[in-house]
Amino acid sequence: MSQPFLLGTRGSELALAQATLTRDALAAAGITCEVKVIQTIGDKRPDLKLSEFSQGENAVVDKGIFTKELEEALLRKEIDFAVHSLKDVPTELAPEFEICCTLPRAETPDILITIEEGWVPDLTLLHGRTIATSSVRRARQLSWLCQEVNVVDIRGNVPTRIRKLIDHAARGEWHGILLARAGLERLGIYTPGQSTFEFEGTTVHARELDEEQFLPAAGQGAVGIEILRENTAVREALARINHAPTFTRVTAERAWLAALKAGCQTPVGARTWFEDDGATLAMAVRVFDETDPAGEPFVAEVSGPAEDPTALADRLLALKLSRKS
Repeated sequence: MSQPFLLGTRGSELALAQATLTRDALAAAGITCEVKVIQTIGDKRPDLKLSEFSQGENAVVDKGIFTKELEEALLRKEIDFAVHSLKDVPTELAPEFEICCTLPRAETPDILITIEEGWVPDLTLLHGRTIATSSVRRARQLSWLCQEVNVVDIRGNVPTRIRKLIDHAARGEWHGILLARAGLERLGIYTPGQSTFEFEGTTVHARELDEEQFLPAAGQGAVGIEILRENTAVREALARINHAPTFTRVTAERAWLAALKAGCQTPVGARTWFEDDGATLAMAVRVFDETDPAGEPFVAEVSGPAEDPTALADRLLALKLSRKS
């Protein structure tokens, strides 16, 4: 009997839930694996803002704060593959690594949550309100939609962020936080269509945001699996659980980030969907200038053959460059 594969993951509740989804999908395909938890620098330093990890002598660039230690474990052959929230994976991977597989994607909208009964307004009506998020994409879109909103930083896993909201809201300091629907749903905290849910004895109010108004992050809601490029045995095993429609969509989205040379501090949203019974892939994007807080974003939408998802990124970049000239 062959040895089970070793699955590497972060130790947060959401990461473990996604590892379980992966293990169960492999088990259904007749493949066994064991889960190994590996702490990343992002887990060890929840006191730092995401932007602060790229500073100092031991800087960790892009979003490697959530993946670096997992990749080191791959290189040491301590794990066979790593399971990630795909939006946390750097756009550019070192040549020895690849994302070879994605699970079926969860829905991608963000959700505004608050503990104030009767208050989950339109995003354009946040005048004077304080909303917490760690995402520069969410922060810039909020400020663009409502210039008088006050955006503050928050760190921690999903349950920790909700606890922080409850604590700060009780002191009159915060009015809401923004989280991804996918994480809330995978943790069993939120059920789609709910306007409220109970969290540790507190009633929390939720409003799912319209993706056309508030674009999600590239890769949001997708679980990506990373391997050493040379490991053909693991690639072949994971191919049995790869969800091709998700893989096509995130390939286009990550190609767009690569074309932009976007890092974790680039305020960019991207949304993809299929048309013509899956033959056509469409993508809408919104990109803010990192150096111009008051500037208007680049907004565009393109579509093309689903069999060539990276071509959408090329067309979008050409559009962006043409508008600059």
